[in-house]
Amino acid sequence: MKQQQILKTKGKTVNKSNIAVLGAGGLGMAAAKMIAGKKEMKLVAIADKGGYLVDFEGIESHRLRDKKPGDVGEKTDDPIGAMIRNSEAFDGIFIALPNLTNDFIPEVATGFAEHGYNGVMVDALKRSQAVEMIFELDDKIRDAGITYITGAGATPGLLTCAAAIAANSFMEVTGVDINFGVGVVNWESYRATIREDIAHLEGFNLKKAAEMTCAEIKEELDNRKGILHLHNMEHADDVILERAGVVSREKVNVGGVVDTRNARKPVSTTMTLTGRTFDGVVSSHRFILGDETTMAANVVGPALGWMKAGFEFHVRGIYGVFGSAEIMPRFVR
Repeated sequence: MKQQQILKTKGKTVNKSNIAVLGAGGLGMAAAKMIAGKKEMKLVAIADKGGYLVDFEGIESHRLRDKKPGDVGEKTDDPIGAMIRNSEAFDGIFIALPNLTNDFIPEVATGFAEHGYNGVMVDALKRSQAVEMIFELDDKIRDAGITYITGAGATPGLLTCAAAIAANSFMEVTGVDINFGVGVVNWESYRATIREDIAHLEGFNLKKAAEMTCAEIKEELDNRKGILHLHNMEHADDVILERAGVVSREKVNVGGVVDTRNARKPVSTTMTLTGRTFDGVVSSHRFILGDETTMAANVVGPALGWMKAGFEFHVRGIYGVFGSAEIMPRFVR
């Protein structure tokens, strides 16, 4: 690891890894808060669309409190470029950026690889096409010495990995159904996520959602009484499970309900895997997330867990792109 801080905790040595977060929206700020409570990780850099902050002594979460979009650290027209130039000292990078064009995050990953970054990267990408583009970068990522884990959030991510584990009870998996519930008090705290969800609605696409003003989004949400019902989404759980050899992508279905006005989840988040056992019985396993856990907790926590697993791979010289169903996340202390 590059500039790890070595801590002593109850007589045990703990490596404290330098973490950078790309994105300072709802998920990025949640990552900063969560990292602040971890002994094994230290936030040293964060960037948003208008600025960046780098401090190798560590960025305490109170320095980011009440920051508005575009108001993080030093102003710049190229915050990603600034992070790339400082990346030599980053052990891990969590990409929590909006992905309203499929090629945006793959282009960001390419920039780090071409600059010579050598470390661990994780993303919380959701769209199948975007994740497939990340997989296509495998040679470039491997040659750079990067261990990259994609789709490492909640879905894809936590629920996808649960499906991969559940599959082992069966000789054949006949279907995976993911149904999520998300509740947020104020949609503006998660603008990028809500825009991506709107892009899945009938009559919308990534381009249209990206071009909508905040006023237009608010009007659309008002028309729907703050509730988004999402069906048959283009969600990368299908690509990731197929790549892991669990089930073909057409047998994976993802949908959900998002309430943009209430913190309480409108429905419980579940993953149901159905299959046929060796003795011919058809049955299902169901994994249910606690209703009290927020979207941020279920995305950021697993992402950091996959980052820790990435560190273990990286130390062993294992580089390239992996899907979240191919690696078990590790719990970050």
